Amino acid sequence: MGRWTRVVLRFRWPILASWLVILLAGAVATTRLPPLLSNTFTVPGTDSERARTILQHHFGDRSDGEFLIIYRVRNGTPGTRLKLERSIRRAARAVPGGVPTPLRASKGGVVYGSVLSTLDLADAKGHTDDIRAALRAPPGVDAFVSGQPAIQADLDPIFSRDLARGESIALPIALAVLLAVFGLSLAATIPFLFAAATITGTLGIVFVIAHHMTMATYVTNLVQLIGLGIAIDYSLLIVYRFREELERGGTKDEAIVRTMETAGRAVMFSGATVAIGLALLLFMPLPFIRSMGVGGFLIPLVSLAAAATLQPALLSVYGRRGTKRVHVADWLRRKAVPVPHVAGKDVEHGLWARLARAIMQRPVVFFGIGACALLLAAVPVFGLQLTPGSAQGIPQSPSSVRGLNVLRSAVGPGALSPTQIVLDGHGRTLRNAATQSALTRLQRALVRDPEVAFVQRGASRRFQTFGYEQLIVAGRHEYGDEPAQAFVHRLRGTMIPGARFPGYVRVYAGGGPPQGVDFLTKSYATFPWLVLAVLVLTYFLLMRAFRSVVLPLKAVLLNLLSVGASYGMLVVFFKWGVGESLAGLYQFPQVEGWIPIFLFAMLFGLSMDYEVFLVSRMRETWDEEHDNVRAVSYGLERTGTIITAAAIIMVAAFSGFVAGSIVGLQQFGLGLAVAILVDATIVRALLVPALMAWFGRWNWWLPARVARVVRVKPSPLTEAA
Repeated sequence: MGRWTRVVLRFRWPILASWLVILLAGAVATTRLPPLLSNTFTVPGTDSERARTILQHHFGDRSDGEFLIIYRVRNGTPGTRLKLERSIRRAARAVPGGVPTPLRASKGGVVYGSVLSTLDLADAKGHTDDIRAALRAPPGVDAFVSGQPAIQADLDPIFSRDLARGESIALPIALAVLLAVFGLSLAATIPFLFAAATITGTLGIVFVIAHHMTMATYVTNLVQLIGLGIAIDYSLLIVYRFREELERGGTKDEAIVRTMETAGRAVMFSGATVAIGLALLLFMPLPFIRSMGVGGFLIPLVSLAAAATLQPALLSVYGRRGTKRVHVADWLRRKAVPVPHVAGKDVEHGLWARLARAIMQRPVVFFGIGACALLLAAVPVFGLQLTPGSAQGIPQSPSSVRGLNVLRSAVGPGALSPTQIVLDGHGRTLRNAATQSALTRLQRALVRDPEVAFVQRGASRRFQTFGYEQLIVAGRHEYGDEPAQAFVHRLRGTMIPGARFPGYVRVYAGGGPPQGVDFLTKSYATFPWLVLAVLVLTYFLLMRAFRSVVLPLKAVLLNLLSVGASYGMLVVFFKWGVGESLAGLYQFPQVEGWIPIFLFAMLFGLSMDYEVFLVSRMRETWDEEHDNVRAVSYGLERTGTIITAAAIIMVAAFSGFVAGSIVGLQQFGLGLAVAILVDATIVRALLVPALMAWFGRWNWWLPARVARVVRVKPSPLTEAA
């Protein structure tokens, strides 16, 4: 890091100019990104995906590009039905290749149909306003355009408003914390410059990638709010250490080099742990999670690049004067206002040092208190129920959602995203007695099932083409609800085999409920391997960072406790309704299936940030003095304030998700905030000092053979003798 930093300082102005270009280009790209984003939940390699492909290629039915047209007839006349048919045909002409389906009437004066298209979701949603303009419903009729494209189009501005609301929470809190740490100093602006450059740089790369792969709608919120927390945390740590190094004497550039050799190195390892967890999401076999992983993975990568280049250059430009402290607390004390002393240069008298020594004198008591608190918080995880998604967890005010609710009340929630059973004759006709008899047996079994509301089967192009046929099965529950998921298992496990189709016929269950089941099944078949890979890679990375065999193992186990507590609180706040009572959050019985996976990948790196900051400082003291108690107390004293400040900023950033109006992002933000809060308080302030008191000199043990593997200097036990 020292040699690299000297190179950066030599070329500081070209580096600053390059980051300015990145910031401006990224800002322009960010404004053009939303139309390219869409949430798609396809599951490659599954029956539901095979059914979707057949429906798209042979029936012209692409569910993610299908618009639902809903009419509520208040004052009908004999000619109303004909006018509605003309209306849906006009709407279909507003979409390239749009094909209207026959209208169906239901109770309550509700008439509905679909406009089918072969467009993907990102392209289809751009035609929502065109369809609405073309409908021109007759007098006495309310017309709604719904379906996945219309809902996505209506949610895009809501995502933007939620993001602005989140930033309005996070930015003032971040500014207040930075002023508390740095005082009335220009240094408080450095983390904001760092964050602006990294966020716009990341979104600029996402903009390019979005032209070549489907990127999730959530990715903008993810990058901006998580990127804000990470960038400010990393910059905060480096600027804080730079001030310490200036007090030690020497030139400004020497202080920058020492800062990057210590705090800069810690940031590199910290960012690498975040990147490891998120990089493994790129190997998930699901486009939605993989696209979120791309956005998440880019955040620490760009932050690390900025920490290694932009941050030293900014420190060089600001120098001593730009980072000079005019501390608010000192100013208040001069005015005779009593302000408590939190941390100071004297390791013997600082608050965090005193806390560390108190814990190390009674490690069993403090460890018991902290561990019991985390275990109690994690216990509700056994009540965790997963859903692939739901229309109930989004704002109900947009026109597309109101139309969906009109249709829901008329035909039932299961009809909105039905099961589509597709028969594939592999080039042979299905119009033979054996196949049709089997299809009739299947239909009878479906009608008898308590979850089935109705079954549609016909001879039109909608249901039959040479070599292929489909049944549409509407359930009584929404596609992600547990009864709908249970129905899919019955359908595939007993009903389809029990119908006894000829051997050459393949029967695929697709549509909403089967696709949701496949999404969860395939996600959680891969998830344990993701967890194992993250644990192993993180352990070896931390072994190199800490030069210890024991400390990485402790860090990994404590992080698992933090993640467990985060999962448990999702149940408490959303399923049990505590969040609705306290903060007006959704009360929702299930957690969206992508959230536990993404939470683990994100949290395992983010929670490790503070462990790396803390233990790296302890390691410095141990290498100098070989005194375990002093290493722990000094490390906690010198990082206590900065980690607390960083955690407050991170929790404020994640609160931006919680303040939004989408249940999935509320759940995601709460999970992140709980884990960071737990890690910065219970884990860092109680459990880490207690365990380090137990392990004593074994904390710092790294035998020579292992040290050669991770390419660092060994740390034998004899050093502590």
